[in-house]
Amino acid sequence: MKSLQKGFTLIELMIVIAIIGILAAIAVPQYQNYIARSQVTRVMAEAGALKTTVETCILDGRTTLGEGTDKCQLGATGSNLLTGTANNGDPALPSTKVGVPQVTMPAEGQSNAKIEATFGNNAATTLKTKKLTWSRDNNGTWTCTTTVEAKYAPASCPVEGATAAP
Repeated sequence: MKSLQKGFTLIELMIVIAIIGILAAIAVPQYQNYIARSQVTRVMAEAGALKTTVETCILDGRTTLGEGTDKCQLGATGSNLLTGTANNGDPALPSTKVGVPQVTMPAEGQSNAKIEATFGNNAATTLKTKKLTWSRDNNGTWTCTTTVEAKYAPASCPVEGATAAP
């Protein structure tokens, strides 16, 4: 009488483990690239959200940052992907590991401005210390550039020195 096979043979288990290993070797790096690209896109949107406020301040003639009726109040929300701390460098306050984009307002008689976001804190390791910059020229046109690797940069925010895709 034949005995029925119960369970899997060792070779069958080894084949399954090899297939899982190959899939993991391909999937993990692709997933990390996807995360880095999505973080760049997120920071691009977070920094870009300040364009409206900066534009309004420039049009109202408020080119000094700060609080008060004659100053530009950005109201930027902190991001855990950017360098800096929400405690504004005050050691008495707890650090929340969030940063905000840094805004440079135009000089007297100019209308150019810059919003610069530096990756840090919880950003992907390949992005840390890289920058994403929104720049406004005197004509009021905003352009985006970044220093991240080209494979992470969105088409509408090319790597510095490169040109955007049409």
